[in-house]
Formats: sequence, structure tokens, C-alpha cells
Amino acid sequence: MADTSRVTPLRAPAPAISPVTLLRVAIILTVLSVWELLSYSGWLYRDVVPSLLAIGRALVDLLTHGDYYFNLAVTAGEVGAALLIGGGLGLIVGITLGANRFLSKAFESYLYYLGPTPKIIFFPIMIMWFGVGPGSKIALGTLSCFFPVALSAAAGMRQIDKVLIRVGQSFRASTVQMVFKIYLPAMRHPIINGVRLGLGVALIATLLAETKLSNKGIGFLIIQAYSIFDMPRMYAMLIVLFILSIGANSIVGRLGGLDSIRRN
Repeated sequence: MADTSRVTPLRAPAPAISPVTLLRVAIILTVLSVWELLSYSGWLYRDVVPSLLAIGRALVDLLTHGDYYFNLAVTAGEVGAALLIGGGLGLIVGITLGANRFLSKAFESYLYYLGPTPKIIFFPIMIMWFGVGPGSKIALGTLSCFFPVALSAAAGMRQIDKVLIRVGQSFRASTVQMVFKIYLPAMRHPIINGVRLGLGVALIATLLAETKLSNKGIGFLIIQAYSIFDMPRMYAMLIVLFILSIGANSIVGRLGGLDSIRRN
């Protein structure tokens, strides 16, 4: 006789498109429709809001010229260097402050006070120290990136389970071993969040610096397009920059998730 004791319950088929996806698509279509309406309405100055077709043509023209990729590489190199230097220093300072209560009470308040300060006000100092070349842009991006990473690392250090620290101490682990075997794996998510914030502010600071004093980089191209009132080209560059920023942020955000998958 057939075994009828086990009956597989029927499950309702999953919807092809989730409501969240539908809402996101509706928002995008609404924004594009409003933009196109403003473009043809004449309510604003001419070409301030160009048509989507004009922006699309400018986007194609932008992506088919090597000059844009050269300037993109310049900006990417400056942001990458700023993230590496500022993030590394922020991580060292954050771990130090999080591990030492005395140093935390003495210095961490300065980080909270200086962190929200717009770093562009330090750009004249960076120019005097590092010149008008890439050094001043990297320095400004480094300064911007340092604070979110340091504060996130310090907060992550205080969230580490004390049992893990005692285990490392019981095995007489050195400071370097404690950092790489105990601290960093346990505070992975706070560090990733700090790096994501640091990447965003480093990008903003670098672009602002390039718009102020530079002859290359994406910020320079954007301000150049604005100065000659080439609005379609300017919006095209902003769109590409926006997409690249989302991609970089997503890659950094997935680092913690990939590490968790490997551990499981």
C-alpha cells in the first residue's frame, strides 16, 4: 500500500513581482515623468531641466570618449587613497580608544565634536601643506573618512563579548594576534558601516575639492560643464557618478555578508 502518512502541504505560489519592487518602479517612473514635464513646461529657465532624450544623448557621448575615463580614474585613485589612509588611521585610533577607557574619555569627545564639521573649510590648509595637485584632494578625503571609521571602530570595540577577549588573553595572544584574531572578526559589521560612511564623505570631499581647484577629475568636469551651461552633460556625469557610488557602496556592504556565508 502507498504510504499516505506524509502529505506535502500545498504552498501558494510566490508573487512574480513583490509590492516593494512595484513601489520602487512607480517612484522611478513618477520622478522621470515629473522631470520630463518640467523640461517641456517652460516653468524654469531654458535648459536648466533638459529633456531625458538630451541627457541620454549626452550620456552616450560621455561614455564613448576616453577623456572621461581618464578623469574618472583620477577621482577613483584619489578617493581610494583617501579611503585607504583615512580608514586605516581611523581603524587604529578606534581600536585604541575602544580598548583603553582612559584614552576614550580623554580624546573620543574630540572626535564627536570634529566629526560633523564640514571638512571643506580645511581645504586652504591642505593646499598650503600639500599643494594644488592630487595631494590636497587626497588629504581632504582622508580627513573626512577618518572620523566615521574611528567612531565606528571605537563603538565596535566596546560591543565585543568579554569572553572572547578572555579567551585570547588565556592563550597569551600578542596585541597583533588579538587584533586580527579577536577584535576585527568580532567587530566586522561596525567596521563595514564605518567604511561605507567614510567612502561617502571621502567621495564628497574629493569632488568638492576638485570643483574648487583642479584641472582634472570628475569634479573638474562637472564644474566645467556647469560653467559653459552644458546641462545635459553635467546631469549625465552626475548620473554615472551616482550609479558608480551605489555600486561601490553595495560592494563594501556585502563584504560582511560574504564573510558570514563563508563561516557558515
